Amino acid sequence: MDISDTAPTPANNNHVFCPPEARRYVLISAILASSMGFIDGSVVSLAMPVIRADLGASLVDAQWISNGYMLFLSALVLLGGAAGDVFGVRNIFAAGIILFMVTSAACALAVDAEMLIIMRAAQGIGAALMVPGSLAIIAKSYPNATRGKAIGQWAAFSSLTTAMGPFVGGMVLSFGAEWMWRLIFAINVPIGLAALAMLLSKVPQDRPSSKRRLDIAGAMLATVGLGLMAWGLTAFGLPADVRAVSPWLWIAVGGAIFVGFIVWEKWARAPMVKLELFASRAFTGANLYTLILFFAFNAVLFFLPMTVVSGWGAKEWEASLLFLPLSLFIAGLSSYSGRLSDAIGPRWPLTVGAAIVGISYAGLALTMPLMMLWQVTFPILLLKGLGMAIVVSPVSAAVMRATPEEDTGLASGINNALARAAGLMAVASLGAVAGVVFANVLGTAAPGVEFGAYVAAPLDAGAEALRVSATNSAFAAIAAIAAAMCFVAAAVAWLTQPSWKRKEKA
Repeated sequence: MDISDTAPTPANNNHVFCPPEARRYVLISAILASSMGFIDGSVVSLAMPVIRADLGASLVDAQWISNGYMLFLSALVLLGGAAGDVFGVRNIFAAGIILFMVTSAACALAVDAEMLIIMRAAQGIGAALMVPGSLAIIAKSYPNATRGKAIGQWAAFSSLTTAMGPFVGGMVLSFGAEWMWRLIFAINVPIGLAALAMLLSKVPQDRPSSKRRLDIAGAMLATVGLGLMAWGLTAFGLPADVRAVSPWLWIAVGGAIFVGFIVWEKWARAPMVKLELFASRAFTGANLYTLILFFAFNAVLFFLPMTVVSGWGAKEWEASLLFLPLSLFIAGLSSYSGRLSDAIGPRWPLTVGAAIVGISYAGLALTMPLMMLWQVTFPILLLKGLGMAIVVSPVSAAVMRATPEEDTGLASGINNALARAAGLMAVASLGAVAGVVFANVLGTAAPGVEFGAYVAAPLDAGAEALRVSATNSAFAAIAAIAAAMCFVAAAVAWLTQPSWKRKEKA
């Protein structure tokens, strides 16, 4: 399972509101709802070339079809978790499912790229309520004695759907008509209805566990600040003659607003982010590590499918198999890496895991011109899956270990939000890199052709060869940047995280 999609860990209390006979419905509804959120990013990335062809979307449009969702999810996921405490977990979880389901239907019916971007942003708001609620309602429904088993079942089934979702979506995209991409959104409607029916008919309403205020002002400042910075990074990929203002101005204004968010969080009566947590070197280091590593991870996750589908001519189902090693390695090895981190500390697992991912991405950058999907690219991605499996449990454990017990839920939420924000910035900034490199290599051979898009009219042999070369060069630049950032993340882990011998920890 992609750890950028894991929900904040709720507080470990033994107060339960749900009778034993209703708990299985809680578990099933949580699995169904979280599955919708987990598979969303990878399947949409897979479908991006055909979405662009069907809606006439540009590369910037493609970036914001992804970024609209990630912006609101990253900025509001902490608010969504707190809302469950204030209004009741079942109420907020149900509201998130409803909003996610309705906006998914609207995405399926989108008539142009602008409508899809807006509906994806609204879908991100629904996910910000639904993602933390899926795990929180399990924790609040099961007593301590059986909670761990229930969370393990939730994680196992979620890993399975995360692994199989892109493959099923790829099969639909490969052998269906051009409009079939709409089904990857429409399928959320029956899934959401099933989860909602069980939740509302079988699960009683819980009592709110907190009377604190929600940090609405903080959420607005974070959303606007991140959004303007992301738009400024995206604007570097636009022609100079269509920019209203300099991209640096958007970045500066967004950065100033985000600084305002940090100042507000320092003085707010009920802040979303407890800034005192960052006084811990290990906590700050673990979150900086997350930000850097997941910038790299999301860059490759978003741009690789467009490269192999539009540039190499691979079928979507073939591209979907590139995601499989990641899910299988994480599902199979996370518990082992977690125990290793407990035994020797997080420094070595985090350092080695990030370095392995960096080597994998460097391999992608060097081998793009070979265009050997199964002989070269797939084995390289096996290495990436191994590296991420080494990282997944230790990074969560590092955050938890550096946090007071009463703040573990908030700390996990901060880490999750940073992973999402890293993806937002990666897609925003590296789209411009891809566009510039692609245009420089292609030159004037095929006017109007963009990176990652299908070509409407066939090109002559020379122009087509140049287009494919430009696509490979653009992704190679992204993979090289991602590799460098992984090595920086490894250095951050080594310098900030503790290590110990088993006997010393005991």
